[in-house]
Amino acid sequence: MTRRDLFLAASAAGLSACAPLTQRPDLAALGFRGPRLQDDAFVSFDGVRLGLMRWLPAGEPDWVVVGLHGMNDYANAYHLAGAWWAGRGIATYALDVRGFGRSPERGIWAPTDLVLEDVRALILAVRERHPAAKVALAGVSMGGALAICAMASANPPPVDKLMLFAPAVWGWSNQPLPNRMSLWFTAHVAGDWVVKPPEWLVRNVMASDNIDELRRMGRDPLMIWGARSDTIYGLVGLMEKAWRSTGEIQVPTAWCYGANDHIIPREPTVEAVGRLLPGARTAYYAKGYHLLLVDRQAERVWSDAEAFLRDAPGAWPPSGAPPIPASVEAMTAMDPPKSRKGKMSHRPPSGL
Repeated sequence: MTRRDLFLAASAAGLSACAPLTQRPDLAALGFRGPRLQDDAFVSFDGVRLGLMRWLPAGEPDWVVVGLHGMNDYANAYHLAGAWWAGRGIATYALDVRGFGRSPERGIWAPTDLVLEDVRALILAVRERHPAAKVALAGVSMGGALAICAMASANPPPVDKLMLFAPAVWGWSNQPLPNRMSLWFTAHVAGDWVVKPPEWLVRNVMASDNIDELRRMGRDPLMIWGARSDTIYGLVGLMEKAWRSTGEIQVPTAWCYGANDHIIPREPTVEAVGRLLPGARTAYYAKGYHLLLVDRQAERVWSDAEAFLRDAPGAWPPSGAPPIPASVEAMTAMDPPKSRKGKMSHRPPSGL
């Protein structure tokens, strides 16, 4: 082996030793009584107190939705849908995933298996609180990827249905090579480097057409703007796992996606949807963006979700949204003619 080979081998070993920072389970205090629901928190299996929000109907619900939010968001991602569902007898419990919102080690990535233990514990606690209700697991973006991984695992949580709203399935297999190389390098060498989207991207990539909601999110101190490179590395790994795992989901599933989603590309979405088992339902919203639960047409999505949970008579979805097309080409054929204006700088920043 030459001196150059020794140097390269030593450099590679040094880089691999700089593993990305991730959270670990806590050691529960002496006398820990197990997972439990509190007014604004969920005490998980290891005694860690995680942020929780709930929207409850006046009487006992027949359905309970356990919601997981997207990247850098928190449980409040369900504040509009949860309130609407509560008015129709459906309860919602939304969790602040570890590293987000009011949960500990804000900004530090929690491994998927650790978060899934939180999800299983929360669902069991919700079932104990509402023994007569059926339970659905729901996920938005990153939360959708977590929900897929939970239900495709060898030990899926005991839920009756799964609802996915623009789940994040843009993993390593679909990332451009420069993205993969730079992300691996920064995550292993400068994991605490905070990545923030450039201003031109913020101006031109819209997470939703609900500008008031985007502005509210921009003022919310519990939102995170930017992310550590090792957290993004963990997110891409989660998205890859979700993208590969959709064929293992065994419960009735509804997958919703917007034609104007600027965040999760069409190609990995089509590929992941194509692996779902026969009988899964999908909806493709011509006016939908990435944040389907807060878009200006969000009530159509909430109503479709209610109909899915309750097996409402008639064709699904009641909004009339078509199924997610089987190819990117079929999606493109459904797009309206492009505007000749070209520029989008008149749109306000989304902050995402």
